[in-house]
Amino acid sequence: MLHKSIFSSVRTLPSGGIDPRGRKLGAILVDAGQLTDERLDWAIRRQRRHLCKIGDILLRHGLVSEHVLYSALARQYDALFLQAADAIAAPDLIDRIGVDLCVTHGILPLRRAGGLCLVATCEPQAFEGLRTLLEPLLGPVAMVVMPRSDLRAKLQAMRRHRLVGQAECRVPLATSCRTFGTGRGGAVALALLALVAAFAWAAPVTIFAIAAALACALTVTNTALLLYAMHVPRSRSVEANATDTLSMARLPRVSVLVPLYREREIADALVERLSRLNYPRELLEICLVVEDDDVITRDALDRSDLPLWMNQIAVPYGTLRTKPRAMNYALGFCSGDIIGIYDAEDAPPADQILRVVHQFARSHQDVGCLQGRLNFYNPRASWLTRCFSIDYAAWFFLILPAMHRLGWPIPLGGTTVFFRRAALEDVGGWDAHNVTEDADLGIRLARRGYRTDLLPSLTLEEATIHPRAWVHQRSRWQKGYAITYLVHMRRPFQLLRELGLWRFAGVQILFLGSLGSTVLAPVLWSFWLLCFGLPHPLSGVLGIAPSIILMAILFSSALVGAAAQAQALMRLRRPGLIPALPLMHLYYPLATVALMKALWELIRRPFFWDKTQHGVSQPDVPITELDPAPNRA
Repeated sequence: MLHKSIFSSVRTLPSGGIDPRGRKLGAILVDAGQLTDERLDWAIRRQRRHLCKIGDILLRHGLVSEHVLYSALARQYDALFLQAADAIAAPDLIDRIGVDLCVTHGILPLRRAGGLCLVATCEPQAFEGLRTLLEPLLGPVAMVVMPRSDLRAKLQAMRRHRLVGQAECRVPLATSCRTFGTGRGGAVALALLALVAAFAWAAPVTIFAIAAALACALTVTNTALLLYAMHVPRSRSVEANATDTLSMARLPRVSVLVPLYREREIADALVERLSRLNYPRELLEICLVVEDDDVITRDALDRSDLPLWMNQIAVPYGTLRTKPRAMNYALGFCSGDIIGIYDAEDAPPADQILRVVHQFARSHQDVGCLQGRLNFYNPRASWLTRCFSIDYAAWFFLILPAMHRLGWPIPLGGTTVFFRRAALEDVGGWDAHNVTEDADLGIRLARRGYRTDLLPSLTLEEATIHPRAWVHQRSRWQKGYAITYLVHMRRPFQLLRELGLWRFAGVQILFLGSLGSTVLAPVLWSFWLLCFGLPHPLSGVLGIAPSIILMAILFSSALVGAAAQAQALMRLRRPGLIPALPLMHLYYPLATVALMKALWELIRRPFFWDKTQHGVSQPDVPITELDPAPNRA
């Protein structure tokens, strides 16, 4: 068998993983007829500009195949070249050094032979530096070169269960929601609901009055936040042109995770949109994260002729199926210093990655995350997409900037979000069980002392066009918000110590304001009956002065809300949506319906991921639409 001849030749290997004759990789490829002198000169110029490995340049630009590249690397380092089919890994040796070390450094221990332990690597230039880590655990080692895709596939096949287990439990138990609903939480929640219902039955007027007072307090708070947001100066855009790029000493490697699930319709458009990104291909890695049994998406990607700087990462089946679990699994196989997230339907501007890199370079190290702006490329598809676009405009152009200016923790959006890898790993990645892993991660970053800054760059995505789909999507977000709040408030005094009083108050206003105002909205709406002289449950309790105050709160909050949304649309440069503002009064009740569904699932199915279908609606605005007011935004 082939592997026998390979292992019998181990004695002839040099013990060091270095190039004994000083041969250059490019020269080896040219001599082998795999590369022309002209293409080598071009690659060398790019290498001098970006200070990266020439092999990455050749591979990412399609100048050589992976097999050819790693075969040449094996010749350069005078090492054996091995493919996955010929390799027999030793599970006990993998466990001895740890699967995390294997994933991080791109190594795979094989079997012992000739007094040496054969170790495959896809990073031969770094092997010598690993010797001090490996030899105390494995004894004398010798290097074998294996293509990266083969090594990853072999490692995933050998230790898939351990990798999946780590992905599902990466976040420490104290800050994870994975125990939510496993104890008496569901019974306690049902008991509280029953208690409220009993009080409402026994003293309906009193309960209604308390609910009305809470609703008014939340409305006043939210209105005050909107008024403040309307007066927050807009942040300046980070310009990233060619001159800026050349002035940086070294551009970092960037990995972008794109979680996909049952995305038959979106694959071709996704590849086309991400191909517009103008970041150097040798420094950009797009990881298309798919479920191992998702034949629909994997077949669609296989037909899409992926460029070599995009790769699939298949996530094995586990105890749950969520986006954060998939991203945790993929994170270890990413090489970037900056980790970004895009959704399947996203259409980012071409220079967005450059803007991210420059903003991080100009920021203090405690800035662990950048959150970009989001809106939709199909705002005119239905009345609902118009309202959804207005809602997003207010959030990303007014509310988030206000929260940032106030110094409050930022609840992240699930896409167009970028992390310093060190910060992301420091907080433990994503909570695999949280259905709004983004908002939860934003709070955990703040608790660890990291700041989130806003990226003035707009990504367009697809808005759901049908009310049923919108309710399902929004209910997942609201359920996740509720879970996130409950998890972080398990130990409120610890949260207070970690955030400080001001940021702790911001968390209360954010989560209680969002969830409370939505669930109590029908109580406030009922007071419009007073405007038409119709009977109301509190008609006999309220006097003239309280009624006037209530009407003032209702009218002023409605006017401020409409004015804020109009201002947000102007900042988005979509004033054509302003006539749709009255439709928001049909939109808000859907949020209350979604919250009722979310509260039910909070008790019955807290980790259920209600998947949103993409590719349903086509763009009705240009995908290449420029960022709003780039010099003034």
